[in-house]
Amino acid sequence: MDIVDNFFSFGGEQKVVNHYSSSNQCYMKFSIFLPILSKTKKVPIIWYLSGLTCSHANVTEKGEFRKKASELGVAIICPDTSPRGKNIPDEKDNWQFGSGAGFYIDATQEPYKKNYNMFSYITKELPDIIFENFPLEKKYQGIMGHSMGGHGALIMALNKPNQYKSCSAFAPIVQPSSAEWSRPAFEKYLGKDKINWRKYDSTHLIEDGARHPSILVDQGDKDPFLRNGLQPDILEKVCKENNQPLSLRMQKGYDHSYYFISTFMSEHIEWHYKNFTNNS
Repeated sequence: MDIVDNFFSFGGEQKVVNHYSSSNQCYMKFSIFLPILSKTKKVPIIWYLSGLTCSHANVTEKGEFRKKASELGVAIICPDTSPRGKNIPDEKDNWQFGSGAGFYIDATQEPYKKNYNMFSYITKELPDIIFENFPLEKKYQGIMGHSMGGHGALIMALNKPNQYKSCSAFAPIVQPSSAEWSRPAFEKYLGKDKINWRKYDSTHLIEDGARHPSILVDQGDKDPFLRNGLQPDILEKVCKENNQPLSLRMQKGYDHSYYFISTFMSEHIEWHYKNFTNNS
């Protein structure tokens, strides 16, 4: 593990870390913000999963999370969205698949299953690394994300409710098995049998009995991907039919960009923090 960047911000430290991933069999980067409180005690953490075409850098540079995280004493960890490198199978002209588009699943199909294991990487390998190397409180973990990363946050929280005490999302892909920009990737990573897709689809997980104590979703009503890619109404319907708590907030005038995310980022961090303190 190598710390390749380290910046001071709001009294804390913003680091970028490079390490070898055994899950993905390549070098990976992630960013971690450590508030000043981490100098004296272990602090809660929030995982942030980014969207298509992004890396750890997008939210680190544009998410505007450090002020609120510093005030509350919360660490923010931002992993990459996929494996990367010369020897990683990819479709360079397809922004919805391959590099930057790992979809937070563990691939089962050749030639992707060797490297595209983002679910195991985020839920097991990376936690083992960060808890060994940084002053973080393992029992207080929240997870959130944007778009493809919102999909990732939902499926991880629903699959592992004991690991993630809180879950929120900005404009998530709620049903990737049917959405235009994720269905082809699922087939390439997971094969044609859609039964194998269900554990990576938040709506099907809920239908199959998975639950999380509470989920917060913010969605801009001017998002150009609202109807074809994101479809929050499907999640709302499934949650109502299956008694899954959901707070869906349609935000008037907002699109899919980091202008939207940064506007509500502090509210999401506060929401996660309240979940930590209420479950102390």
